[in-house]
This record gives sequence, C-alpha cells and structure tokens, in this order.
Amino acid sequence: MKNIMLKILAFGASNSRESINKQLADYAAKQFDGAVVTLIDLNDFEMPLFSVDREREEGIPSLAHDFSALIETHDLIVISFAEHNGSYTVAFKNLLDWTSRIEQKLWKESPLFLLSTSPGRRGGASVLETASTRAGYMGGKVVATFSLPAFKQNFSLEEGIVDGELAALFQEKLGLVLDQLAQ
Repeated sequence: MKNIMLKILAFGASNSRESINKQLADYAAKQFDGAVVTLIDLNDFEMPLFSVDREREEGIPSLAHDFSALIETHDLIVISFAEHNGSYTVAFKNLLDWTSRIEQKLWKESPLFLLSTSPGRRGGASVLETASTRAGYMGGKVVATFSLPAFKQNFSLEEGIVDGELAALFQEKLGLVLDQLAQ
C-alpha cells in the first residue's frame, strides 16, 4: 500500500436515515487497516433539484463544491448504491448532476470500490451495473464491485457479512482494491 495514510471517502448513495447501503459502505471502508475514513451522509448534501434554469439563475450550490472538494482530498472512494426502480436514487443522481457541472470528470481519476445491497435477492445488481459503466465516463477508475443480496439475512453490524461464500467473495474484491492501491 502507499507509504502515506490512506484516506477513504465512503457513503451510501441513498438519503434514507436508516440506509443499509451506508452501513455496507462504512463496513467496507473500515476493512482497510490504518485508513482514515470519512463517512458522509447524503442528507448533508441535499440541494434543489438540478435544472439548467436554476443553475443559470442561482449558480451551482456550495454543497456541490463541498462534495467535489471531498473527492479531491481522498485516495479511494467507496460507494454503496441503493436501487430505486433499477437505477440511482434521486438523492444520489441530483448530487451527481450538480457536481458534474463543476467538472464533468467529477471522480477526478479516483479509484472506486463500488458496492450495492438491498433486501432482495439481486442486491441492487442493476444499479451497480449502471454505476460501474457510468463511472469511467465521469473520471472514475472502478477497481472492484460487490453486490450483497438479502441484506438482513447476510449482514450483521457486529459481524459484517455473515454468509461464508459472500464473505469470501467480498474479501477477494477487497484484495483487488488493495493490490491496485499498492501499485
């Protein structure tokens, strides 16, 4: 790994106060020994719905600039995506839209560890696929992805991922990220 202290930005791409995706992002980020983790809540970045008219009249909200600055000051970004109707949540999409008006390549060539989970058996796989594809267009380097199905059956706050096969797969993905960061 790098000789400097690894700084990780982590969040669940949901505005649910009880977000299972925020829990998964936090868990994943804490698996990097010695890293400094900044766990954010999308509720702290709530902005008016993006529109070109609003941007022209009011400019880009300061919260979009704050989010952009966070990206710039971290070595790795861990995002766990909630899935609404097979796609991003409105809260995440709005943050993405506003921040991309500052810089289209908003991820600034950052390595990304992308996750998803849901109560269902697919674990948010559709949104994870979309996010993985779109990230490269927006300046992100997807290092690994992982989807956790049936969150309540497969995750515990005390133990983490409790299903043996899923835990092993997660560790494999974590290893890919560690290897990439070591380069």
